[in-house]
Amino acid sequence: MSPLSWLAAPPPPTADDQQSVPVTLDEAAERATDAAGWVEQNWATWLNTGLKIVLILIVALTLRMLVRKALTKLIDRMNRSAQAVEGTALGGLLVNVERRRQRSEAIGSVLRSVASFLILGTAALMILGAFKIDLAPLLASAGVAGVAIGFGARNLVTDFLSGVFMILEDQYGVGDSIDAGVASGEVVEVGLRVTKLRGVDGEIWYVRNGEIKRIGNLSQGWATAGVDVTVRPTEDLDRVRELIIESTEAMSKDEPWNERLWGPVEVLGLTEVLLDSMTVRVSAKTMPGKKLGVERELRWRIKRALDAEGIRIVGGLPLEETPAKADPTAGMNAPSVFSSPSSPQSAAATPLPKPVK
Repeated sequence: MSPLSWLAAPPPPTADDQQSVPVTLDEAAERATDAAGWVEQNWATWLNTGLKIVLILIVALTLRMLVRKALTKLIDRMNRSAQAVEGTALGGLLVNVERRRQRSEAIGSVLRSVASFLILGTAALMILGAFKIDLAPLLASAGVAGVAIGFGARNLVTDFLSGVFMILEDQYGVGDSIDAGVASGEVVEVGLRVTKLRGVDGEIWYVRNGEIKRIGNLSQGWATAGVDVTVRPTEDLDRVRELIIESTEAMSKDEPWNERLWGPVEVLGLTEVLLDSMTVRVSAKTMPGKKLGVERELRWRIKRALDAEGIRIVGGLPLEETPAKADPTAGMNAPSVFSSPSSPQSAAATPLPKPVK
């Protein structure tokens, strides 16, 4: 085609021109036939994919509901067992219902969250697979992102996992007195990341669960109260033993010590014998958390019993001693060598006689 003929040729039709061109019945029928054929070719795939997605969602939601309901029933059963023990004689000592309830709720919350995450996450991956989406790059990217987040938040992950295992193993609970190494006091709140303690002076300690390397629980089982009674070595040991036993037996019958003492007070014997003293060890098994109060009361009663019999303990008033006579020569000065005229020092200090003229 020559340049002149190209310039003379009419321009190609635009979209407006095409819209303005009337469509014949044959063209409309052909287009409708093509669309119907395309739908007929793909409707089975669409129906199969839709039914698969609906089935996945129904199974996932049903399974999630059943798992959560089973976990809820398990938590309710744990709470009912705790309430049943509460009515017994030792229920208040062995089981803390509020602590058991908080522990069971925390465990149930963690288990429900984990179950929902696993079920719904698996369903989401299956739905993406139903759309013919290649999951390999997605899983690889998620793995890399998980590693990066794990390195950045490793302390948070450590705290969370430590809190989960502490709750599952029931290492301590609300109301327990514990020694966590970095801090000690009464447990106020137990979380998955942080444990809140109240110290002896009223301060609040926030301890990360990942920082707790060892835990000493002072509120589980029983405690031992120990008292050392130090007397002079000249006292009668049998009499001291009888007085201690009498005072502790009377204490075990009084309120509220009859509940706080979980066994008879034992006189273990001598733990130390010195020239000026001897120490008698007294021990008793007590209710957990009441050790210090029992020790103070034991000291009080033993001291009063010993004072009533005139038995002195080390640290009291000293014995009266006869003062020693003063040495009459203590204030005299030592004799001087110059007091003797025949001593060399006296001769050396004598002035020389004047020469005779």
